[in-house]
Amino acid sequence: MFDHDVLIIGAGLAGMRAALSAVEAGADVAVVSKVHPVRSHSNAAQGGINAALTDRGDDWREHAYDTIKGSDYLGDQDAISIMCQEAGSEVISMEHMGVIFNRDEEGRLGTRAFGGQRQARTFFVSDFTGQALLHVLYEQVMKAGVRIYEEWFLLSLIVEDGECAGAVIMEIRSGEIHVVRSKTVIMASGGLGRVFEPSTNALICTGDGMSAAYQVGASLMDMEMVQYHPTTLKGSGVLITEGARGEGAYLLNSEGERFMERYAPNMMELASRDVVSRAEQTEINAGRGIDGCVLLDVRHLGEAVINERLSQIREIGRDFANVDLLQEPIPIRPGMHYQMGGIKTDVDGQTEVPGLYAAGEAACVSVHGGNRLGANSLLDTLVFGRRSGEHAAQVSKSKSHSGTVTDASAESDRINIQRLLDNDNSGEMFGKDSAGNG
Repeated sequence: MFDHDVLIIGAGLAGMRAALSAVEAGADVAVVSKVHPVRSHSNAAQGGINAALTDRGDDWREHAYDTIKGSDYLGDQDAISIMCQEAGSEVISMEHMGVIFNRDEEGRLGTRAFGGQRQARTFFVSDFTGQALLHVLYEQVMKAGVRIYEEWFLLSLIVEDGECAGAVIMEIRSGEIHVVRSKTVIMASGGLGRVFEPSTNALICTGDGMSAAYQVGASLMDMEMVQYHPTTLKGSGVLITEGARGEGAYLLNSEGERFMERYAPNMMELASRDVVSRAEQTEINAGRGIDGCVLLDVRHLGEAVINERLSQIREIGRDFANVDLLQEPIPIRPGMHYQMGGIKTDVDGQTEVPGLYAAGEAACVSVHGGNRLGANSLLDTLVFGRRSGEHAAQVSKSKSHSGTVTDASAESDRINIQRLLDNDNSGEMFGKDSAGNG
């Protein structure tokens, strides 16, 4: 049995940002992840992170308006205001931690345009921004001494006297079951994209955290709000960043026409994702597609821009579609990308279950409403990951471990799985031979 002040489920951007803020607030923090932390799905975020910096002539209110409008006016406007107000300081904090953002000709942090926004306010690291943020946060978390239970899998949450008090976890390598007690728990386990096909999400995105929270009484909110990304690669569904369209890529139908002029003549390819996805599907259904797809064309951007700012998707095109973006357009179609709904929380990450918090795609602070703006997801993970970590750390200071595990479902899981392990004489369950060797 292990004891901590704050236990975080998930080691993506939301989880590691929560861990860093909680340990800085003086808490004993542990993170549980079913994969190595830098293999978390935050890696897949390519295009950038939004923030309105005043020295660019931008204003957080403009960012908030674009976000509210992009949400089809279904987002929580108070929560959106907090996210947009705190965006600038969060981006600058990450830059100070060591994220090497692209810069403009004057040496300032560079921006690119993203869909649904009237101003270029997306800060980026080529086309692998999520990966850059994730690696830097992992370095900071390790430096801070956070305990990481790597390749451990959540089985159930523990509830004692109506409060969340830890979790029952399986160590994947050995199959051993452990109880990890904590004064607060933050669910940062990501989305559920693999419920859909095609999806840009990794195979690990299976909604485990949402399910575990729901089973102990937390509410789920806006689960019908599912975002389709307009540019996923034909066949595999691999994400082709919106940053390509931000740099000026065209969408073409089988007739070579930039069809977005019919659907969004002002924003064209940079209309919000729901608008572009519907337009693409309309073209395909009308017979103006190519084998169930439309085309994304970046050839006119030139080799220098593609290699500097879109190098990853050039590699993806070659590896998964046998297409060189310098020479020909790439076939794309809409694919499931993001779950706007999740575990219902307030702006500090608190759920209806005392002691249980949530942040990132697993949570629903309702800042995305019916449609998320591109590059607001990384912002969501960092802002509300930090806020949930700070709040959970403060709450944990006033609590003590209550001792005995009394949650019936958690104890039942532990007993039943241990019984399976004890009875597995063949060793087949965990890939062992008859001698018990791995």
